[in-house]
Amino acid sequence: MTKARATILQAVRAALGGAPADPGTIAAEAAALLADPDAIRPRLPPGDPVAAFAERVVSPKVDATLERIDRLDALPAAVARYLAAQALPPAVALQPAPELLALDWRGLEIRRSMSADEAVGVGLARFGIAETGSLVFHSGPDTPILFNFLPLHHVVALRADRILPYLEDYAAAAASEPAPRNVNLITGISGTTDIEGSYVRGAHGPRFLHVVLVAG
Repeated sequence: MTKARATILQAVRAALGGAPADPGTIAAEAAALLADPDAIRPRLPPGDPVAAFAERVVSPKVDATLERIDRLDALPAAVARYLAAQALPPAVALQPAPELLALDWRGLEIRRSMSADEAVGVGLARFGIAETGSLVFHSGPDTPILFNFLPLHHVVALRADRILPYLEDYAAAAASEPAPRNVNLITGISGTTDIEGSYVRGAHGPRFLHVVLVAG
């Protein structure tokens, strides 16, 4: 053990009163925290989880944009509106999910592969989490993980009935499904201030996130 490590552990022991922590005491304290989850997790805005998610996802902390549509078959038109509003060419890389491939994409150039400098990628999130405004993506043959990170603009469809109130609700929902090899929880656009303290948007993924919330 290094001297620095010993010093740190000695400070921890001193803070605990010098005696080693009793495993039973630790378990009891953990159980007490979990006994009333509403007492320790943040309160959601009044209303259903869908409204809470919509409010959170457009908040400054998440910094995404949002559009609502009634059915998934209205997604191509919503994507076309986004492209026009952003002055982007009518071309997208489409996540090869059967639900998306079955839609009518006439008027848009559709690519099924994602290049490193792709302007727009369109995908489908597996879940949304109202507490944080996060999107959940599972890896799989129809859901390549790179589709979530390579495009400059990421347009994501999310079904309203897949929105969960809290993060632990996702853990419970995921336990009932086959486990994917990779799970990504994405909360807004990526950014960093590592370079001379200046904020750089899109440092580790898309610079723009647009969520299309599907009612039915």
